[in-house]
Amino acid sequence: MPAPEIVVVGSYNQDVVLVVAHLPAPGETCLSLDRRESPGGKGSNQAVQAARCGARVAMVAAIGIDPAGDDALAVWARAGIDATAAPRLADHGTGMAVILVDARAENSIVVDPGANAQLSPSHVAAAAPLIASAKLVLGQLETPVAATKRAFEIAREAGVLTALNAAPAPDAMDGDMLALTDILFVNEIEALALTGQADPVAAGATLLAEVGVAVVVTLGKEGAVLLRRDQAPLARPAHRIEAVDTTGAGDAFIGAFAASLARSGDFDRAMAWGLGAGALACTAMGAVTSFADEPRIARLLKL
Repeated sequence: MPAPEIVVVGSYNQDVVLVVAHLPAPGETCLSLDRRESPGGKGSNQAVQAARCGARVAMVAAIGIDPAGDDALAVWARAGIDATAAPRLADHGTGMAVILVDARAENSIVVDPGANAQLSPSHVAAAAPLIASAKLVLGQLETPVAATKRAFEIAREAGVLTALNAAPAPDAMDGDMLALTDILFVNEIEALALTGQADPVAAGATLLAEVGVAVVVTLGKEGAVLLRRDQAPLARPAHRIEAVDTTGAGDAFIGAFAASLARSGDFDRAMAWGLGAGALACTAMGAVTSFADEPRIARLLKL
């Protein structure tokens, strides 16, 4: 099998999506208008979107020996993702996420990590040849930081680009983790949590001092801004679409951005692909089920 262009170290969750008229307030009970189950998890979502953009992708993840784990392997196989470095754990179930989506396409998410919380540096070390052969290693914060840090150490030693999605937003960011990060992805909420700054450009500039190459702040329906050292911020608007469900849009952005950057090395092009994939992900329900392939994104971008 050819070497992967992208190795994703991250989570897989079985998503249960409940459609509600409005997101419940504390103590309120709502009846669901619809229910759907689909594959999810930030790591898996980003890996699938990168693969749909034509990148060769490998997944480093922990899943259970259960039907949801079987589903994970099937999802990765259909996407052409190398799952040889995804161990199955007998004593922990596959992760699960419950997602509430309201009439305005806004969502609220609760995650049970399950096997994701057991991904260890030793699991990652076993995947060292895959990591060292890639062009980009991508991590998130739905799995233990120690595992992602080990992957970034291996990548740094091999001269492989590292990218981190700081989500879910931590109370404080591990400084050693940031020192190993070349590209940091955050949304407005995560940028505020990490810096205390509400202005996304100012927050991005603060974070840029901690990472090696670039910070990308996604702004939802306002687009995204890219900050790089010794360059002016690059702000790009979002595509105007009729949103049905915003679940997974951020993961679609990151997966497409990573695929484009790994293949072209062009940050401007990567921003365009990320915004195109993120917009199209909002036009259908679910995460992976809404992700567009390379030809559809290219048509949106008129390429």
